[in-house]
Amino acid sequence: MIIGVPKEIKNNENRVGMTPGGAKAYIRKGHKVLVETHAGEGSGFTDEEYKSVGCEIYTDVTKLFADAEMIVKVKEPLASEYGLFKEGQILYTYLHLAPAPELTEALLKAKVKGVAFETVQLPSGELPLLTPMSEVAGRMSIQVGATLLQKYNGGLGVLLGGVPGVAPAEVVIIGGGKVGTNAAKMAVGMGARVTILDMSLSRLAYLDDIFNGRVTTLVSNEYNLEDSAKKADLLVGCVLVPGSAAPKVVSEDMVKQMKKGSVIVDVAIDQGGSIATIDRVTTHDNPSYESHGVVHYSVANMPGAVPRTSTIALEGSTLPYGLQLADKGLEQAVLDNPALMKGLNVYEGFVTYKGVADSLELPYVDPYTLIK
Repeated sequence: MIIGVPKEIKNNENRVGMTPGGAKAYIRKGHKVLVETHAGEGSGFTDEEYKSVGCEIYTDVTKLFADAEMIVKVKEPLASEYGLFKEGQILYTYLHLAPAPELTEALLKAKVKGVAFETVQLPSGELPLLTPMSEVAGRMSIQVGATLLQKYNGGLGVLLGGVPGVAPAEVVIIGGGKVGTNAAKMAVGMGARVTILDMSLSRLAYLDDIFNGRVTTLVSNEYNLEDSAKKADLLVGCVLVPGSAAPKVVSEDMVKQMKKGSVIVDVAIDQGGSIATIDRVTTHDNPSYESHGVVHYSVANMPGAVPRTSTIALEGSTLPYGLQLADKGLEQAVLDNPALMKGLNVYEGFVTYKGVADSLELPYVDPYTLIK
C-alpha cells in the first residue's frame, strides 16, 4: 500500500503522523511511504532521517494526497485539505467529527474511509489510541493552569502548591478517566489540594485507592459540581463520551460563582467542550480569554506543544493498527479486529459511528452491513 504522511497545518501543531522508525516498519512490510518535506521537523525528525529508511520526500502536498492510498495524520483535516481527498482513500487520524459538521460533510462527499484514533475501542472499553494523548493532555492541563494562575496572565496570583504558612491552591478535576487521573497525578505532585468528580462510584473507589487518600473524591452531580466550582482556583474539564459531543456539565451560572481570576482548562474542547462558557476553540498563539472574570483555556491540540514526547507516545499505540490497515486493506482489517471496526467513523459516503451520527443528526449505517 502507498501511505502518505502530510505536514500538520493546525496552529502550532508540531506532531507528525509517523516517525522514521514507524516508516521503516511499514517499508519492511513492503509498503511505500511518502512524506511531505519538513513534516517531521517540529518533532525533531529531518527529511534525511526519513530518506535513510526508504521514504520518498514530496514537496507538493497535492501530489502526495493524489498518490497515497492511505493518509496517516495526527489532527483532523482543516478546510484547506478537504479538496485533497479522493474516493476510497483511507484516512487514519484523530477526527473528532461529533462537533464538526463541515468536516464530516466533506469526508462523506469525498467518500473517504475515515478511521478515527479516538474511537478505536477494546472490549474492555479502553480507548488505546486516545490513551497516550489523554495522558499528555491531562498532565499538561495542570502545567497550563498553574501558569495561567500567575497574575500577569490574568490569574489569581496563587502558587499551586502554596508555601509553608500559605494554603495550596484548590484544583477541581471533572472526570476521573485517563485525562483526569493524569491531571490529578500532576496536581498532587505539585502540592495542590485536589478534588475529582466522576459519575462512576467504582471509578471513584479506584481513584481513592491509588491516591491513598491524597485526593477528595465526589460523585458528579449538580450540587457537588456547583459547590466545587465555587472553591476552585483551577478547574479542569476532563469529560469524555467516546465519539460523541461532550456534555456541558459546568453551567454558566456555576462559572459566574467562581472566584475572579480562577482558571478553567477544558481538555474536552476537541469534542465540543464541557463548560458552558467555552464558546470558542483557542490556539497556542492565543490560548486563553476571560469570561465572567474567569480565565478560560480551550486549545484543542494541547499535546502539540510537546511534540517530541507526543509523537513518539502516539505512534507506540497507532502503529500496530496502521500496519493492519496497510497489510490487509481496510475492509479485511476491520472485519478481523472489532476494536478497529469501532474506529471506522465514515465509509464511502456513510456515517458508520453512532455517536457521530446522533450528535450531528445524520443517518447512521451499521458498518457490518456495508463491509461483508
